[in-house]
Amino acid sequence: MLVKDMTFKEGHEFKIRVRPNHGCNSFAINIGHDSENIALHFNPRFDSGSIICNSLSGGNWGSEQVDGLLPFSPGEECKFYINFNLEQFYIKLPDGSMMNFPNRLGDVKYKFFDVSGDARIVGIKIK
Repeated sequence: MLVKDMTFKEGHEFKIRVRPNHGCNSFAINIGHDSENIALHFNPRFDSGSIICNSLSGGNWGSEQVDGLLPFSPGEECKFYINFNLEQFYIKLPDGSMMNFPNRLGDVKYKFFDVSGDARIVGIKIK
């Protein structure tokens, strides 16, 4: 699902509530400029029990960052809080633990948001 007419700027907090479907293998939250330039590709994979983060620049993927912690399950609503600056994205997971990922595109404003895979958006707020 593509979200339109929202801008996420440095210093703002992006709160997203997602419900992965029962039997979901993976889903992804993408934040960037467009489908070829994604600053944060946040990809929980239930089949491997890990979270993969990556970036896409000019249609080319960067190197994956793998986190072996998956503190939520298919079928349950989960909340993520995302903040960023010129250097990093900061992601607060549903259990309160934090992870971060480099802001490889190096911008302070993004307008492209997409949730793909076997999950649905319950709510989004930027403040």
